Amino acid sequence: MAIAMDKLNKKNIIAAVIFILLGIYISSVVPSIEVAWVSAILLLTIYLFAFEIVPVDVAAVTVMVVLGLTGLFASYMGLSAPLVEPKNLFNGFAGNAVMSIVAVMIIGSGLDKTGLMSKVAGFILKVGGSTEARIIPIVSGTVGFISSFMQNVGAAALFLPVVSRISARTGLSMSRLLMPMGFTAILGGTVTMVGSSPLILLNDLILTSNSALPANVTPMNTFSIFSVTPIGLALIATGILYFVIAGRFVLPKNKTEGSEATSAVDYIKETYGADYGVYEIKVLKDSSLANKNVLHVERQYKIRVVAVSTGQKGEPIWPHRETKIEEGQTLGVIASTEAIENLTSSTDIKASKHLSIFSDLLVANKGGIAELVIPPSSSLIGKTSVELWMRKTYGLAILAIHRGGETIREGDGVRDLPLQAGDTLVGHIMWNALDRLKKDTKNFVVVTTEYPHEETRPHKLGFAIFFFAIALGLVLFSDLRLSISLLVGAMGMVLSGVLSMDEAYEAVSWKTVFLLASLIPLGFAVESSGTAKWIAEATLNVLGNVDIWVLQAAIAILATFFTLVMSNVGATVLLVPLAVNIAIGAGADPAVFALTVAIATSNSFLIPTHQVNALIMGPGGYRVPDFLKAGGIMTILFLIVSLTMLNIVF
Repeated sequence: MAIAMDKLNKKNIIAAVIFILLGIYISSVVPSIEVAWVSAILLLTIYLFAFEIVPVDVAAVTVMVVLGLTGLFASYMGLSAPLVEPKNLFNGFAGNAVMSIVAVMIIGSGLDKTGLMSKVAGFILKVGGSTEARIIPIVSGTVGFISSFMQNVGAAALFLPVVSRISARTGLSMSRLLMPMGFTAILGGTVTMVGSSPLILLNDLILTSNSALPANVTPMNTFSIFSVTPIGLALIATGILYFVIAGRFVLPKNKTEGSEATSAVDYIKETYGADYGVYEIKVLKDSSLANKNVLHVERQYKIRVVAVSTGQKGEPIWPHRETKIEEGQTLGVIASTEAIENLTSSTDIKASKHLSIFSDLLVANKGGIAELVIPPSSSLIGKTSVELWMRKTYGLAILAIHRGGETIREGDGVRDLPLQAGDTLVGHIMWNALDRLKKDTKNFVVVTTEYPHEETRPHKLGFAIFFFAIALGLVLFSDLRLSISLLVGAMGMVLSGVLSMDEAYEAVSWKTVFLLASLIPLGFAVESSGTAKWIAEATLNVLGNVDIWVLQAAIAILATFFTLVMSNVGATVLLVPLAVNIAIGAGADPAVFALTVAIATSNSFLIPTHQVNALIMGPGGYRVPDFLKAGGIMTILFLIVSLTMLNIVF
């Protein structure tokens, strides 16, 4: 209640008054009291979502509770029965769609835990670089292709950890990458007749409609699996181009997990004035770095070498000070901007901030800059980092020491400075090494606490791929329900030890689960009360005698609206018979009008009611206005491109 009161500003109050007046008007023209109450609850839902009076998941649960209370107050509301029977109110939590999302989140987490998604992210970065304009087409195009053969929410969930890795490595906000990926996953469902539930259902609906056609009307032909491919490919291309061209204007730049590492570096910079970055340096033939040991290079150029590639495949090693640098190697270096500028200006050496060899190692989720304090009990007091072989023994490459208000940096003799009690060591370290130092309380007090405590299980990769393949095979080649097929893979991950059960629980975005499950009763009420049918018929009656393309556009817009407030399957079942009858009356092709409905029910970008949008909302830090802004334009583009392609192809 307190949250809601805080959000009620002047604009929201004016909007509330408008929605109330609209509700009063609708109640005077609807055919029944059930439709009036459902319309009022529908308006309440739209208002709560559009103006974010409360978080969207709270709004969804509130609407579900309101529907439940109609059972208690039915007689006072003029209803003969509850809008939703109490026994059906919580069906959404056990629904096929919600359980499928839970299962696919667990599968995605299992694949990520083995390091597979990290490797996929590394490959994408190697091919696409580290800019939005190159990463978005690669990620979105891949997800769009995958979602043309499997459920779009499954494709999006599997790539969620990949996008997270890319965000961590490039510093690009998750909010700049997830929405293009999510929207393209939805668009991918229009590429084949098995890409989305409405298209899968369409041929059955056409056969049903054929049995009720007048004798003088030719029965409709069903569609083959690739009949819609040109339309779907055009929509995917439109979505990718939209975000490449207009992404800078419509995508929010929220502070999400991809920006945490940058914040840590900024903190060190602000606190100690240590402006460090991570670079890769290629040791070319006859390079001035070749045949020198690491300590010599570090002292000469005031840099820190924290990784060296070796061997034909570039396997990395963590060097100590006597490690010899050879031609053909790549060095992972941490240095100040000034040191790198001096190095590259005085030699033929080139340094790159784009990590390719070490893209999976020198990233925020693997290691970073940490702070450790030397306690009075430490046996390290009086010794230098050179004497202690600090990097080889403890895995810590010291960049600076803060002592008595003064900071001694690389190049100022930091490695030859005897340590004192109270010294704060600022250095680069892998997080697993920092975990070990946390246990050495005699010698170190670890100040840095906010870092990824990530345990990967690469030895479980075979199990993860095996159970993912089983789940995918069941989805594609069996008649088993989607949720059961995916749960086979999810539980296989747990039983084989890829994930613990606690980790499986943590992998699930419960905000997404409650958002979707709580809205399912509303969709049921909209359909069962006759509200959806009344809205559709009223809209088409208003149009009257207009051109065929106007009728087709009106049907597409209606399908778009219904899929925002009810399931896309429900919207398809409701509107296909209406569209067929309208097409026959107008002299148009009824099969094309039916297909228009099935494609338009994928036009779900305006609010986070679609499963994919709900999935990415939390990780991307999105708000409803973000979807309204980016999704509004995408909705219009979808309608224009899909209607144009429908008329070109058919």
